[in-house]
Amino acid sequence: MPQFHANENPNDFGLVYEVIKMLVSSRNTEQTLDRSLRHLSYTLGWRSAFIAVAEPDGHLASLCYTGLPEGWGERVRFLSGEGIVGRIHTSDSPMLVSEVHDEPVFKDIVRRAGGFDGKHVALLGTPIRHEGRPLGVLIAFCERPDEKHGFASELQLMEVVAAPMAQALLLDRDAKRTREVSQQELSRPQIATLPLYQIDNVVGGSASMQRIFAQVHKVASAKTTVLLRGESGTGKELIARAIYRLSPRKEQPFISVNCAALTETLLESELFGHEKGAFTGAQSQRKGRFELAHGGTLFLDEIGDISPSFQAKLLRVLQEREFERVGGTTPVRTDVRLIVATNRNLESMVKGGEFRSDLYYRINVVNIVLPPLRERREDIPAMAQYFLDHFNRENGRSLHFSDEAMQVLSSCYWPGNVRELENCVERTATMSCDNTIDRFSFLCEMDQCLTQELHHIEREDAVRPARTSDCTASEVPNFPTRVAAGGLNGGVSEVSSVGDRPEGKRERLVWAMERSGWVQAKAARLLGITPRQIGYALRKHGITIRRF
Repeated sequence: MPQFHANENPNDFGLVYEVIKMLVSSRNTEQTLDRSLRHLSYTLGWRSAFIAVAEPDGHLASLCYTGLPEGWGERVRFLSGEGIVGRIHTSDSPMLVSEVHDEPVFKDIVRRAGGFDGKHVALLGTPIRHEGRPLGVLIAFCERPDEKHGFASELQLMEVVAAPMAQALLLDRDAKRTREVSQQELSRPQIATLPLYQIDNVVGGSASMQRIFAQVHKVASAKTTVLLRGESGTGKELIARAIYRLSPRKEQPFISVNCAALTETLLESELFGHEKGAFTGAQSQRKGRFELAHGGTLFLDEIGDISPSFQAKLLRVLQEREFERVGGTTPVRTDVRLIVATNRNLESMVKGGEFRSDLYYRINVVNIVLPPLRERREDIPAMAQYFLDHFNRENGRSLHFSDEAMQVLSSCYWPGNVRELENCVERTATMSCDNTIDRFSFLCEMDQCLTQELHHIEREDAVRPARTSDCTASEVPNFPTRVAAGGLNGGVSEVSSVGDRPEGKRERLVWAMERSGWVQAKAARLLGITPRQIGYALRKHGITIRRF
């Protein structure tokens, strides 16, 4: 940086200070350079001025200007190394053209600058460089009141302020380059994780659902029996319909039967049909679902709920591919692709004699297990938006989620899985008073979620000992016979359920919080519940968190 001599103008120090302060006042480089240029032009009485910066194609383009016609910067481009501006850009020191009008080479730049009504106009310019690297130019047009007037001090001041301007330009370019690299890095995983498999009406970009979709695409083309497993509300029927739509049988019927909704007698008549007079009210022959699905696909939901006697009848149909209508004696052959589903543990039922092992082996050919919603939380935002878009179309609304609302949905346990999420979105959207659904639009944020209460009761009932000294409804489950708990020193100790287990619900909460150093996440693991649930329980029982 050149030496700056204060004896030429005592106010120049203050001007340089103000310019530097402007340049560091914001990360918006173009804005700070524009402000500093205007401040210089006003303070030093310049007629007009501009800053041009180097572009990748070798040209100099106007970054900011003052005192020039509107739109001038968009029309002006200089070639580095050519003309006065180009030569200033490649030079090592400031340059002065004492009389612009007397120099033919500057006629074009005068024309671009809008022309000057007076002849005594000088051009002052200095390169904006950083460690020898040219980044741009600072150009000023100044009036000369007489021929003896010089601009040595102004050229020196321009050279001084050009140094922090170069630093600002360099930092801005480095920041832009970093942002571009970051954007590229962020875009790579997005491209890599784009869903490879798509299924109509089913949202599933997570890795677990992509595996399910891959299985669906593989099994759809075969005639193989498919067993869909998963908790209630995970979308087993949607997957069954997806297999059907992707299969060669998609032009034939898809018949769905909920086995848990019918008694054994009605289920037999529903599936196999009946002859006229087979029972009271059978006034005509009626085809069953097996016949109606001939050539197509039959979906039997909740197959784990059928009775042992009907299991034997169903097994014969699957083995022989024929059946007899209720009250009939003539065998009816059928060609049906069978898909069955259950949310029950068939292996335990087989072991306990509730489900026939031969039927189990017959239906358990291709086993597809659907994960609960809490195990694929990355799908929740897209699913929630899908349900909200459907609600908006059906009701003529234009609702949208806030970021906090989406966080509430993503952090919920969802014991009812996709079905519960859909109902929650529809209920919240219906009761929303404006177009934005925020976190306080949800019942759980106001401790009014009945599903949450039901889940707490179910969790407590699942681990409750034989004695019933507690109330029937609780948001904190009893401990199992022995609970592993982290000690204050980070070790692990076992706590006997007989020796030191607190009995009351509030006492259990306080006990767990004290054992975990009043860390809610640790206390939640100790109690076998989620941090969200323990937060709810602490608020309900009015327990103040101790801070250390």
